[in-house]
Amino acid sequence: MQTKLTLLAIIGAAVLIGGAIVFSGNTSNQASGYTDTQKPEIAKDNGNVTIEDGVQYIEITARGGYKPKVTKAKAGMPTVIKMVTKNSYDCSTALVIPDIKYQKYLPQTGEELIEIPIEKTQGTLRGMCSMAMYHFQIDFE
Repeated sequence: MQTKLTLLAIIGAAVLIGGAIVFSGNTSNQASGYTDTQKPEIAKDNGNVTIEDGVQYIEITARGGYKPKVTKAKAGMPTVIKMVTKNSYDCSTALVIPDIKYQKYLPQTGEELIEIPIEKTQGTLRGMCSMAMYHFQIDFE
C-alpha cells in the first residue's frame, strides 16, 4: 500500500513540474519567443518575397503554424503581407500582429492581404496566432 502511495506521489510531482514548465514557457529558446518544436526556419533564398511596381509582397502560409517562420525583407518600402491558407482549421488562422494592431480570423482557404505602414518596416515585425502557439517574424534590413 505504501509503495502505491509513493508511486502516486512521484507521478503527481512529475505531472505538476511538467505542467509548470509548459505553462511558464520556460524553454531553452525563451528569449527568442520560440519553443524547441518551433525553431525558426529562415527562407534561404527569400522565395517568399517579391517586389512588384515598387511594392514588396511577403507570402506566408498559415496552416499548422506559419511558413516560413523567419523572412528577411527590405526596410523602408511599401510592404504587403500575403497570408495564404488552404484547408486551415487550426489556431494559425486567428492571426495577431501586435505592432500594427492587426487581429483577424483568416479564411480557411484563400488569401488575406495585409498592408504594413512604411514606418513599421524597420527592425523586426512579429505575428502569431491568438493562442501564441505559432509565431513568424519579418526582419526588415
